[in-house]
Amino acid sequence: MPKASTERIAAVRSFNRFYTKKIGMLREGMLESRFSLSEVRVLYELAHRKSTTAAELARDLGLDAGYLSRILRRFAHQGLVSRRPSATDGRQTRLTLTPRGGQAFEPLERRQRDEVGAFLGEISESEQDAVVAAMRAIETALSPSTAEPYLLRTHGPGDIGWVVSSQGKLYAQEYGWDETFEALVAEICAKFLREFDPKRERCWIAERNGRNVGAIFCVNKGEGAAQLRLLHVDAEARGLGIGRRLVDECVRFARGCGYDKIVLWTNDVLHAARRIYQQAGFVLVEEEQHHSFGHDLVGQFWELPLK
Repeated sequence: MPKASTERIAAVRSFNRFYTKKIGMLREGMLESRFSLSEVRVLYELAHRKSTTAAELARDLGLDAGYLSRILRRFAHQGLVSRRPSATDGRQTRLTLTPRGGQAFEPLERRQRDEVGAFLGEISESEQDAVVAAMRAIETALSPSTAEPYLLRTHGPGDIGWVVSSQGKLYAQEYGWDETFEALVAEICAKFLREFDPKRERCWIAERNGRNVGAIFCVNKGEGAAQLRLLHVDAEARGLGIGRRLVDECVRFARGCGYDKIVLWTNDVLHAARRIYQQAGFVLVEEEQHHSFGHDLVGQFWELPLK
């Protein structure tokens, strides 16, 4: 493992001092309440879980078991937490936040949202995006390597709109493509929703830490061919194998549907995507020069036989 430099250690400590002051961690009561930071964290976890155990809380919060036990005893004495034996394991006790506990937590949740909204409101939207992206980068980099890095799911309400917005921003930032690319994505997505055939078509969304970070579509091209469309992975989630996994899911689905082949169209400047296609077995069959999205580009047609 690389050794951290003195300058980096000092930078982290400086940021810690700044941020703990910014969010009020040095106050006697967290969020001007009677609860400590640790107690608020325990209340938060209980409020967002149907039920849990002390062992699960200690593991997920990184708290000493004895310290957590004292917090839970106080909460039970105050009527904030109920305890009942597990239906599947008599050695375990399930913990549930009581209605009184919910009433105690609700103003804390509201106050924290308001405080975070207030300090984000002091800066521009672009600066807010930069701050949030930096926080997510820190969270991702320092997360345990054993944690599940992402999940794949089919699309739901709001996801297709996110695809249009995300791709419009991504390709403008990374390749300088103009709004005509976003218009093309919107047209593709609208057609997908209008003509969606769940037996032969699919959209997958990659989600990480509760946030959409990638997507891919498999649509019916006609004449026995499926078409892979709109693969993308947000910059912050690259390096986790999400792009390769999305393509694999698309190919597996197309093969299961009985398509003869799967085709796609891309541009030669999208180097990372092209590598993924090559690794999945796609073959470049044709190229064409074109002027689109404000740039001179070389379009590429790729195919993968499925039978």
